[in-house]
Amino acid sequence: MRIPAHSVCTAIRDDIVAGVYERGGRLTEELLARRYGVSRVPVREALRTLEAEGFVVTRRHAGACVAEPTEQEAADLLELRTVLEPLAAARAAQRRTDAHLKVLRGLVRLGQERARKGQGEDLRSLGGWFHETLAQASGSPGLVTLLGQLRHKLAWMYVVGPPAAPAASWSEHAAIVDAVARGDAERARALTAGHAERATAAHRLRRAPRGGPTREVSEVREVQHPVNTVSLRN
Repeated sequence: MRIPAHSVCTAIRDDIVAGVYERGGRLTEELLARRYGVSRVPVREALRTLEAEGFVVTRRHAGACVAEPTEQEAADLLELRTVLEPLAAARAAQRRTDAHLKVLRGLVRLGQERARKGQGEDLRSLGGWFHETLAQASGSPGLVTLLGQLRHKLAWMYVVGPPAAPAASWSEHAAIVDAVARGDAERARALTAGHAERATAAHRLRRAPRGGPTREVSEVREVQHPVNTVSLRN
C-alpha cells in the first residue's frame, strides 16, 4: 500500500513541532524514508509541502533543513492570529450549522466545569478543540487551513502557559458562542479579538539551543517511526 504524502507530511510536521528535529538540522530523504517506513517519493512531496508552510527551507549544499524562524517572524504570526481568529468567528456567526453550535456549547460546558473544579490539565486541549471548531464553523476552507497551519507554527515557536483565570477565559468562550448563535457577526468578532489579545500574554518564545544544530535525522532516533495508516484502511 502506498502511503499518501499528506500522512508523511503530518508525521514530519508533528515531529518538528515536538522538537524531535532541531531548528536548522538537515532532513535527508533517505533517512526520513527509513525513519517513517516509507519510500522516498512521499517524503520528497512532504518536504515540498512543509517548505511551502514555512517549516522547512532548502539550502545550497545542504538540501532540506528545518527552518529557523526569527523572533520577529514569531511575533508576526502571533499578531496574525489576532486577525484571523476574529474573522473566523464573524463568519461562523453567518455560516454556522446547528451541529457546530452543539459541539461548541458542549466544549464550553466541559471547559467551565473543569475550570471550576481546578482540573487544568485538559483545558488546553479543550481550548484547542474550541477554536478549531469555531474555525470549521466559518465555512471557509482556506481560513480553516490557514488557522490550522498557524496553530502548528505557534506550538512550535512558543511555550504557552495556562490562563491566569481559567473560569474567566471559558466565560469568554461562552459569550463568543452566544454571539455566533444569534448571528451577531460584529460582536463575535469583537469578543474573539479581545480574547485572542489576552491569550497572547501567556505565550513565551522558545529559545533555540546555543551553538546551532549539528545532528541529522539519523542521530535523533534510531528506531523506525512508521506512519500511522489506521485511518487509511477505514
